[in-house]
Amino acid sequence: MGPGNRPLDLDWLEDFLALAEAGNFSRAAKARAIAQPAFSRHIRSLEEWVGVDLFDRSAHPTTLTAAGQRFRPLLEDVLAGLQHARTQARAAHDLDAASLSFAATHVLSLTFFPRWLAGVEARLSMGPIQTISDSSYACEDLMLQRRVQFVLCHGHAGAPGRLDEAQYPVRRLSEDVLVPVSSADASGGPLHALGTQKPPAVLAYSEASGLGRIMRAMQDGEFGKHFAASLPVVFTAHHAALLRTMALEGRGLAWLPMSLVADDLRSGALVDAGKDGKGVEGKGVEGKGVEGKGAEGGWRVPIDIRLYRQQAQMAPVAEALWALLDDGGAGPAKG
Repeated sequence: MGPGNRPLDLDWLEDFLALAEAGNFSRAAKARAIAQPAFSRHIRSLEEWVGVDLFDRSAHPTTLTAAGQRFRPLLEDVLAGLQHARTQARAAHDLDAASLSFAATHVLSLTFFPRWLAGVEARLSMGPIQTISDSSYACEDLMLQRRVQFVLCHGHAGAPGRLDEAQYPVRRLSEDVLVPVSSADASGGPLHALGTQKPPAVLAYSEASGLGRIMRAMQDGEFGKHFAASLPVVFTAHHAALLRTMALEGRGLAWLPMSLVADDLRSGALVDAGKDGKGVEGKGVEGKGVEGKGAEGGWRVPIDIRLYRQQAQMAPVAEALWALLDDGGAGPAKG
């Protein structure tokens, strides 16, 4: 059997797109969760099937040849068409059982998502719903691999993620704000405070965290004027909920979403680490922040709560949900 007649493995096509995006065999193989030797064989097998080299291996990073550049958009159209055909076949099989699939970051799956979903269900009849809760990076992977219809996450214009770079359709559902919080000292002020001579211990987000991506962008830009020296990081984690627990234990300060810590601020279990901790009053979980005096507002970071969708046409119930957003009828439930 000649190269032009050999069977085509669809995994090779996904491998091609991974390498085209990463520009590095080892990173692309890791993203695809396969060993690099096997990944390299897949790329070579695809090139043999096509009949030309698709990558210039002498370039660093690895780049597409002219043939590869021509092949890529056509391949993306083919895969999108296959996904569309698969979606339509499943919808035709049983429209009533068509499910919605979401990937949501851990903090939003615990705070915003249940209330928002209740508001949607009051306006739209839906079947079974599948939700995966994970880090922002993992949620992006699920969308890029076309394994979910929607991704719910925080976002900021100054810190675009992979879905923004790939121009996935997005809607802003609500607002939130990252507030530096700490447990209180004996006088009611922050145990770990910003703007003092002694740099506070910081509880930070990991590389896989979308909130971490936002904080790193802010520290490289707008926050630079506030920091006289690097703040010592004493603990790192993916999840805001874990950082909240460590802050409650007095281990340091963390920039946490108001949607997560509004009740803690109202009760005094946590205080704003950019204030003196006195007379601070929370104003709910819709991202309005907390009121205070002075110029401490520079320590807070306004952020969006966003919903991304697949680029290809989805099942009818998913398209109906997106249309509801366009009509402004799927805002968060109050209360």
